[in-house]
Amino acid sequence: MSATQSGFVRSTLLFLLIGTGILVGIIVATFGLVERTQETFTYILQERDIRRMSADLMQKLTDAETGQRGFVITEDELFLKPYEDSVGDIRQQLVRLEKAVKDRPAKAQRILELRSKVDAKLNELGQSVNLVRSGQRDEAIALTEADLGRVLMADIRVILDMFKAKSDENVQSGTVEQLEATRQLQWITIGGGIAIIAVMGGALLVVAQHIRALAASRVEVEQLNAGLEERVAERTEDLMQANQEIQRFAYIVTHDLRAPLVNIMGFTAELDTSLRALQAYVLNDGKTLSEQDIQEARLAAAEDLPEAIGFIRSSTRKMDGLINAILKISRDGKRQLKPEPVELKPLLETISNSVYHQISESNGTIELAIGVNQLTTDRLSLEQIVGNLFDNAIKYKQPDRPLTLQVRATPEGRHMVRIEVEDNGRGIADHDHERIFELFRRSGHQDQAGEGIGLAHVRSLARNLGGEITVRSRLGVGSTFVLRLPSDLSRLVRS
Repeated sequence: MSATQSGFVRSTLLFLLIGTGILVGIIVATFGLVERTQETFTYILQERDIRRMSADLMQKLTDAETGQRGFVITEDELFLKPYEDSVGDIRQQLVRLEKAVKDRPAKAQRILELRSKVDAKLNELGQSVNLVRSGQRDEAIALTEADLGRVLMADIRVILDMFKAKSDENVQSGTVEQLEATRQLQWITIGGGIAIIAVMGGALLVVAQHIRALAASRVEVEQLNAGLEERVAERTEDLMQANQEIQRFAYIVTHDLRAPLVNIMGFTAELDTSLRALQAYVLNDGKTLSEQDIQEARLAAAEDLPEAIGFIRSSTRKMDGLINAILKISRDGKRQLKPEPVELKPLLETISNSVYHQISESNGTIELAIGVNQLTTDRLSLEQIVGNLFDNAIKYKQPDRPLTLQVRATPEGRHMVRIEVEDNGRGIADHDHERIFELFRRSGHQDQAGEGIGLAHVRSLARNLGGEITVRSRLGVGSTFVLRLPSDLSRLVRS
């Protein structure tokens, strides 16, 4: 899994966990508030029932008392109907009220007092009714007009009014608590909604970034696919060039090294012939030699032997030079590359300073235009390439004008750096633009010492660095060597 995909998965899981945590928190808080609201609502209903039962009980007692007084005054049995109905309801209502207030300490502690007062009131009402029925109406009236019934009703009213007042307070506080719970639920819903929207926004942002990255990767893949045929053609051309170089190298080994060897073999035969003439002169064992034998021996000693030895030495020196050049390029190919960050401008300034005295002697100039700060490459190889190009520019400058050397460095594409070394020297003929990079090949008038390995060495170094070098040149105008290198050699070394 790539780093981008891993980051996307981690971010998605993180947002999913955050969103899940927020939802769980909202659900838990909502359930808690709903349960609390339900309990408060039940409590309010119970208090309202207590208030209603208290009011009903007071009304029933009033109705019973009204019926009782009507019967005592008129002795009409019609007044007993509401009295009798109320008495039965009063006892039932008192039982229900007692059950309702058992969990209300302030009310429960006065329920026994209420029951006592109600029982006393009912007894007082029943006693007056019984007196009337027994013909003792005056005693019944006297009992009714006494303060006992009025005091009992007043005490009962005080207790029931307290029940109603407490219930009203509890209903009010319960309503306030209910409203507070509703507000809390509202804020939790709003806050949770905002948090979820934020999480969704973050998740959408991560998804959008991933989609953009995928789209960019797809475009890059399409671009790579679009240039695939071109790159295949370039690689095929590189392979063909490499094959041609191998063939040229084989030709060099079989031809350029064979030529000195043939000379050595030929002059070795010449030495053998001259040696026989000398042997005939030196090893004559006292015999008389002809004038021709003496002349041949003298010619061999004076001319033939020195000439053959000189040619043999020259051929061996040439073979040694060729072999050393081949070994030098071979060693460069086997050298372990050490990619490191290289500040390009200081490096080029250092190389320029090292040859500045040679250029300034003829009023020449060096101009640097560096548009690349840094690249990762093998410092030694890059120094050898640029140093060789500078040396060639100085070696092959035009005698009739000061040397102008310009160096430009610019990025090329995403992963390459382009370095151009331009001079106003002799220039190179068109048909020699590729030939100058071959081993032991030189172009133009050969008035400078050399074996023809410099630019071949440069191309070998450039290719070892994963790059390439080419030349643009016109005879009598100057040359521009174009060096293309990867900006990060370490990636190629790892692969």
